[in-house]
Amino acid sequence: FQNEINEVPFFDIQLPYELAVKIFQYLGKTELGRCAQVSKTWKVLAEDEVLWYRLCQQEGYLLDTSISDYSCWKLALKNCRARERTLKTNWKNRIGAVSQLRYELGKVLCDVHSCDGVVIAGYTSGDVRLWDTRTWDYTAPILEPVHGPGDAGPQPRVSFVKINSSLAVAAYEDGTISVWSLMVGREPIHHYQHNQRIQALALGSEGAAVATASGFEVRLESPNDRGFWQTTETFEIQKLVNFLHLVPDVTGSPVAVAAAEDIIYLLKAEDPGKILHSVYGQPVTCLDVSAHEAAFGVKTFGWLLNEPNQVILYNLETSQCLKKMGNSMGDFTCVNLRHSPPNMLVTGNKDRRVRVFDLRRGESLCSLYAHQLGVSAVQMDDWKIVSGGEEGLVCVWDQRMGTKLWEMHSRHPVRHVWFSAHSLVTANVPDEKTPQGASGTDDDLTAHRKHQGIIHVYEFSVDQPAVESVLPICRSSYDEVTGYNYNIGLAVPYDSI
Repeated sequence: FQNEINEVPFFDIQLPYELAVKIFQYLGKTELGRCAQVSKTWKVLAEDEVLWYRLCQQEGYLLDTSISDYSCWKLALKNCRARERTLKTNWKNRIGAVSQLRYELGKVLCDVHSCDGVVIAGYTSGDVRLWDTRTWDYTAPILEPVHGPGDAGPQPRVSFVKINSSLAVAAYEDGTISVWSLMVGREPIHHYQHNQRIQALALGSEGAAVATASGFEVRLESPNDRGFWQTTETFEIQKLVNFLHLVPDVTGSPVAVAAAEDIIYLLKAEDPGKILHSVYGQPVTCLDVSAHEAAFGVKTFGWLLNEPNQVILYNLETSQCLKKMGNSMGDFTCVNLRHSPPNMLVTGNKDRRVRVFDLRRGESLCSLYAHQLGVSAVQMDDWKIVSGGEEGLVCVWDQRMGTKLWEMHSRHPVRHVWFSAHSLVTANVPDEKTPQGASGTDDDLTAHRKHQGIIHVYEFSVDQPAVESVLPICRSSYDEVTGYNYNIGLAVPYDSI
């Protein structure tokens, strides 16, 4: 037997164990498996925990763990890869638990946003509600508004909601903005007021920075070193803002990108009025921002000058135009740059198509005929695309095959799509907030269910066919006092009698 601690046989020489590990760290899983079959000494070396811990970290598994958390990192990597394959299979075959995040009678959905499985929704009643889908607990708290219960008149309806890992923000129709901390409680930690209606709301993906656009003013709010919120910057621009985003991963003062009709502004403290892009008569139809780039759709003169609509990519550091992509007669309605894989971009268009672009070549990789009334929301990862349409259809596509895996339909347009490796959140938000014949004070439950909008949550880590998932309307028992014809326990009849 060789001295496995100090000396490892490498052909005709003896190497120290530490040096042999450094050589083996350049090998992959397959090569390590082959080396483990050479001899007993090489088997001990090829199954060293340091090597498999590094492989696990390189593939993106268990990033927040240390090497002492598991006794066998080879087995941990194997389990992670098996779990990933199971999730991929569940995605493709629509296996998982589906739930509907509903609210009380008479409240119509206004806006929805989500971050890492936490969903925030704003309603016409002025209520803002949170659901944490990671714990599968849907008894969600209501975030208290600034308007006290003693205020005269009803609360103003919610215009926009945003959420990140630590903050939740809501903008109301009367120009009020409320900021809540997800760690503190239901009371807002900060609020401020605009004199006019708010056109756009943005929240940083990390940290604490809020941007709002009202009238011809864009306002940035963030806490100082002592934690007190204050107005960081106020920008005066020439036109009304349509889209507003905060640039992620910015050190120092927050940086915003605003689209105001046919002008793209890069709003920084040191250069407050910088125009990134401006072509008269060519309005911006959609906008998304990553850490270093901004992508937006431009509506050109179309058939008049035989010039198709395009998606334009700018570098935020150099303010240079990098690529002009697309050749469509329809308007680009949504673009997702932030959540797309590196050097990739996915867009939705009024011509019913979802397009994936390669940013290095500026060419379309695939074009999917998706939705009858145009695409309203889209997101992709390295193998799949999830798109939502104006007709209320949510489609899941295999990107490489260009085929539709499955779809689900609700009445109202899809305004929000978000997914992770194991869950999917979609929101159908009605365009009509005060529908005719559906008063919030009457007991017309059928009309309310028709007009209220809905949020769906899929959990694909649950090994259960979606068609067998019991809907919330079928989970109630017979002992409820306020019941109607939907409150029938169809899952297990007579279980509580």
